[in-house]
Amino acid sequence: MQSNDARLLLHAAVPTVAAGAVAVAVSGLVAGVTGAIGGVVGTVLVLLVMGAGLFALQQTAKKLPQLFQMMGLLLYTVQILFVLVFLIAFKDTTLFDTKAFAFTLLAATLVWIAAQTRGHMKAKILYVDPDSAKAETAETAGSPT
Repeated sequence: MQSNDARLLLHAAVPTVAAGAVAVAVSGLVAGVTGAIGGVVGTVLVLLVMGAGLFALQQTAKKLPQLFQMMGLLLYTVQILFVLVFLIAFKDTTLFDTKAFAFTLLAATLVWIAAQTRGHMKAKILYVDPDSAKAETAETAGSPT
């Protein structure tokens, strides 16, 4: 993982963890222990799904840049389907409060997307590799005589 990739992941994960901690505290106050557990499960699910998606998208961008946009669309569809399967599997659970889980999931997802967008906008990512431009200029320059 390159340093800018790790930085982007960090810039998205830290605010999501902070929002998840707030959601766990609020859920614990409102719904008790099961609410706090629902908040933790929601936060962890967002971190795993969105983190894995970001990692997969970065790997695709490095190896197959021509498929980047299609992979991004496919990735978001798979993420939504994965969360949907999780919601269906645990819709009648008594392990955690489902409302606290749902609100935490929504809040953490929105925070992740906002933080990832902000991190990407602030990243200083070069569009052209300066080293390759210098090498190309040296090859085409030729002899002046």
